[in-house]
Amino acid sequence: MDDDTTVRLRAWCRRHGDGLTAAGIALFCVVAAALGFDGVWDVFSVMPDEVSSWWTLATALPGTLLILAKRRAPMLALLAASALFLVDVVTVGGLGPLVVLLDVLWTAVFLATRRTRNRMLVVLAIAVALTFAAALLFTEATPAIAFLLAVQMGALLGTDYWWAVAVSQANELTELHRQRAEDAVLAAERDRAEAVRREREQMARELHDAVAGHVMAMAIRSEAALSTPPDGAADRSALRAVRDAGLAAHAELRSMIAVLRQGGEEPRPMLRLDDLEGIVDTSRRAGLSVRLVREGDGAVGATAEQAIVRVVREALANCVRHASGAEVDVTVVANIGEAVHVQVASRGGSPVSQRDYSGNGWGLSLLTERVRALGGTFIAGPTDEGWSVRAELPAAVRA
Repeated sequence: MDDDTTVRLRAWCRRHGDGLTAAGIALFCVVAAALGFDGVWDVFSVMPDEVSSWWTLATALPGTLLILAKRRAPMLALLAASALFLVDVVTVGGLGPLVVLLDVLWTAVFLATRRTRNRMLVVLAIAVALTFAAALLFTEATPAIAFLLAVQMGALLGTDYWWAVAVSQANELTELHRQRAEDAVLAAERDRAEAVRREREQMARELHDAVAGHVMAMAIRSEAALSTPPDGAADRSALRAVRDAGLAAHAELRSMIAVLRQGGEEPRPMLRLDDLEGIVDTSRRAGLSVRLVREGDGAVGATAEQAIVRVVREALANCVRHASGAEVDVTVVANIGEAVHVQVASRGGSPVSQRDYSGNGWGLSLLTERVRALGGTFIAGPTDEGWSVRAELPAAVRA
């Protein structure tokens, strides 16, 4: 028999399990009757004369029908099985009704709630006690025989009850572990998605900071050169500016690629406050009139330095796009024991003619996220004379 046939056979048996159980018990009862098996409970029998063992089928076969209804109405089936068993005990005394009772009892206990199981346990204890009392009061059995009958009944019913409870609790525990496993999988998936989202945001910030400004500077500087009459000196100056921006973008891209290949949470800090002079000079070649002022001699950590330089670079790039030819004051204050302040304020200027250079607002949003992630504050907005960008980083991010 191949595996597929075995699987289909098992599935069919599971679907028709109750019918197969009922048929098996009915066959067992017929065989027992044919072998003359009756009078199991003759101590309780009220029959005046001995009857044929085939009469055991009168209580056994109707009981097998209860097996077909035990899952739809377990308590009703249990009550009916108990009644048939009592009738059998005081009459022909066959084994079939007892087997039916144990099967229906198992299913009823298995499907019952915890509270109902406790009540059923009390009922079973009372049934065992009544068995002892009935054997002692209504028969000629000695106390020892009555006690033995009660112990036998308690063992049968108790073992059946315990088995059903054990299987039910095992299934509940399995279901609990399955739910926990599913919850763990969902939590892991959420964590993975969140990690991917954070990684994407981090890469977006780094790409914008490392590349977008340089590429935009190259485009604007080239556009400025193309929009004016040919001039050898000016054109070569523009080419040098484009070259410098390209080399800077290339260097930062190489740093990011190295981090992505070798691991690490942050790219290796490359920007320093000393780089501000080069950024300012590049902005001047792009048409801005920039004045850089650095105050204080407080030590600034690498992370804070990187954030300050990026604030200045993004602010100046926005000035080139939106206020070409503007006068810009860049002020960095790093006094000992105080927060680090940076401000970029522009006056005058006019936007570039090409609408493609206007940007999409991501730069300021990314700077806001970066500064706030370091525990600082970031404010950008229009002023009476132009535009202002201000950032403040706490002393905790210093070296």
